[in-house]
Amino acid sequence: MSGTKRIEGRCLCGAVTVSALVEAPNLRACHCEMCRKHTSGMFISVSTLPGSVEATGPYTSFPSSAWAERGFCQTCGSTLWYGTVADGVRHPSAGLFEDAAGGEMTLEFYADKCPQGYKLAGEHRKLTTEETEALFAPNEE
Repeated sequence: MSGTKRIEGRCLCGAVTVSALVEAPNLRACHCEMCRKHTSGMFISVSTLPGSVEATGPYTSFPSSAWAERGFCQTCGSTLWYGTVADGVRHPSAGLFEDAAGGEMTLEFYADKCPQGYKLAGEHRKLTTEETEALFAPNEE
C-alpha cells in the first residue's frame, strides 16, 4: 500500500511499546463517561489499519462494557488503547506517539457529553450519544 507507514510509541515509563500501521493518522476523541474516568479527560485515539496494532511489555486490558475493553500499562498505568470486543480492533492512544503521530482531529464520539470546560475547536464530525452507540453497541433485539 502506498502511503502506509508504521508508527511506534511508548507508555509513560517506557515499559510498553505500541506500534501500528497508518495511512492517514486521523485523530478521534471520545467524551463518554468511561473514557473520561479512564483518562481524566477525553480519550484521543489514532486511526490505524485494522489488525495492525501490536504491543510488547507488561500490559493488560480491562473489559469496561459489553462491547469494549481498555488497555493500560501494568507498570505506570498509562492508557494504551480502547478496543472493540466484537472485532478485536484496538484504537491506540494518541499520546503514545510523538506529535500524536502527526494526526489531525477528524471525529468526536459522544460530543453531546463533552464537558463545557474543554470543548474542541475546529471543523470535524461530531457524533451524539445516539449516533455513537448505533456504531458500537451490540444490537440487543
